[in-house]
Formats: sequence, structure tokens, C-alpha cells
Amino acid sequence: MNPAARTNQLLYQVELLLEQTVGNDEHAVARRMALEEAALGQLELALDALAREVTGHTDLSHRGFRDWLSTDVNVAELERLRGLASAPESWLAVLLTRLEALHGDDGAARREARRDLIASASAPPLGEQLGWFHREFKALLPSLREGSLEW
Repeated sequence: MNPAARTNQLLYQVELLLEQTVGNDEHAVARRMALEEAALGQLELALDALAREVTGHTDLSHRGFRDWLSTDVNVAELERLRGLASAPESWLAVLLTRLEALHGDDGAARREARRDLIASASAPPLGEQLGWFHREFKALLPSLREGSLEW
């Protein structure tokens, strides 16, 4: 499988995870949290596959998307991703924050606040953000691929 096919496969798997219903039994919250963290992990793998995809034309070895985003390697597609990652309100910056949480002791998924409590104005639920990340990733992909194919 080539990097583009792997990226597509991982994004499709994210879509499948996001479409799952959790039900309303005693395991529903745990099931939702598991699906959210699984989708987040798949998005991380998709970012890594994308980094391989857009740097495949270089003679540089692949070190993972985090390294690619933090280096000054002059690849236009990476520059676009770096720009998104540095804009605090962008989908990629928020995704990177969620990925850091995923690797932390507390994880990224949270139990929902009780409905009779006043909710804080903090970040939207992870499930909503995952849909946003997925849509934006898929929307950006063709233009990144087009630039990469020119090489």
C-alpha cells in the first residue's frame, strides 16, 4: 500500500468510527469515550501517513509528522501544515492539542457534564471536534496532494 492509499484508508476508518452509535446502556459512556479516542488515534496515524505522502519526493528520511512540523525543511505542503498548526484556532492546532491529551495519563475523551448543571464555555465535546477535524483534513488533502504530485 502506498502512503496516499494508507492516508485514505485511515480517514475512512475514522469515518466508520464516528458513525458508530453508542447506545444507552450502562456502557454507553465508556463506549463513546473508546470510539472517540480510537478515532483520534486514527487521525494521528493519518497525519503520519500524510507526512510520508507529501515528503515522498524528497531524499529525507521520514521521522513522523511531529518532527516534520517542527523542522525547517522547505517543503511547501509542510509549510501549509506548519501554518495551520501555528494558528491556535485552526483545526490542526486543536487536533494537535487533543493528540497531546490522548498520550497523557488522563486521555482525551471526557465524561459529559450532567444535563442539570450549567456547562462551562470551554471547548466543544471531543465528538464534535472529531467531525470537524475529519472534514477539514479531507478538504485539505486534494490541494496537498496536487502540490506533492507536481514534484
